[in-house]
Amino acid sequence: MMENKEKYYKVLIDHAGRLNEIDLGEKVGLNENETNKIIAELLSEYKIEYTENSSCNYSPTKRAKRKNKDK
Repeated sequence: MMENKEKYYKVLIDHAGRLNEIDLGEKVGLNENETNKIIAELLSEYKIEYTENSSCNYSPTKRAKRKNKDK
């Protein structure tokens, strides 16, 4: 599950709102249930936040984006 979470998170960053969250999950081989569980985990870790301004309702938090640029 941890591996899927990292894959999903990277795809979410790379696609920056072009696909909805369920389609992103399918892109990495997850079903809707698995995708929703991963979204819940990422929200609880403050890696993503809920946004209503694009086709995907979630985006990386500003803090997470900054942290990834430092790597």
